[in-house]
Amino acid sequence: MELLFFCPRWGQEHVPWASFLEHVKDAGYQGVEASLPASPLERDTMLNELARQGLRFIGQHWETVCPDFNQHYREYEQRLRALASTQPMFINSQTGKDYYSFEQNECLIALATSIADETGIPILHETHRGKFSFAAHITRTYLERLPSVRIALDLSHWFTTAETFLQDQPNAVSLAISRTDHIHSRVGHTQGPQIADPRAPEWQSVVDHHLACWDRVIASRLQAGHSVSTITPEFGASPYLFLQPYTRQPVVDQWEVNRYMMEMLRARYQ
Repeated sequence: MELLFFCPRWGQEHVPWASFLEHVKDAGYQGVEASLPASPLERDTMLNELARQGLRFIGQHWETVCPDFNQHYREYEQRLRALASTQPMFINSQTGKDYYSFEQNECLIALATSIADETGIPILHETHRGKFSFAAHITRTYLERLPSVRIALDLSHWFTTAETFLQDQPNAVSLAISRTDHIHSRVGHTQGPQIADPRAPEWQSVVDHHLACWDRVIASRLQAGHSVSTITPEFGASPYLFLQPYTRQPVVDQWEVNRYMMEMLRARYQ
């Protein structure tokens, strides 16, 4: 199975696309995961530079946050269609709201499925706080009732929401693993979505909880005969990234931590 790693644009928005993508290529990534720039000029620059560097693109949707459902639905459709028009490898969507009813979130999921069928671009739904998939036990209900739904698994959100490593919810975790098509390899803990440094020995037991689940995802995909698996190391910028008090200097380099995660997981799985 081919393993592809994608660099997050998050935290690097200040870097021009040409420089950023050259750095991405040199670091050993196969592509980037990013939302679609609002500016048509920047959008064209991004797509042209991706092609020039021979990098793949995962479209990321997170911007639809309007609480009014009807407006939310319209904006969600516009953003998904705009992303699909760029022909990404797939779209990773933070879908719905944790306070919407099951029926409302189901309506948004059905819209995503319709757009995916129409355009041929797969749309995954990221496990994320504040969205329909904010917790393992809630997501389990959606996965059981909507068997076509596929997810991008970000365990950091679930561990924080539950304030456990989900040892008491094995069935929900197993179902999620069986429906995972993409991994966000950020390491969170029971009190927050991102640890200070995955290289530090004091965080090793937390890293191990994530690795145990990621191992199962890769094994499941191998067993199912998938030829490709994708991972985005997604340690984020502040406020996810720890800052020193008063000076507000980062305690680690975000770029280097994500590169470490890529290299560690590549060695582990290849």
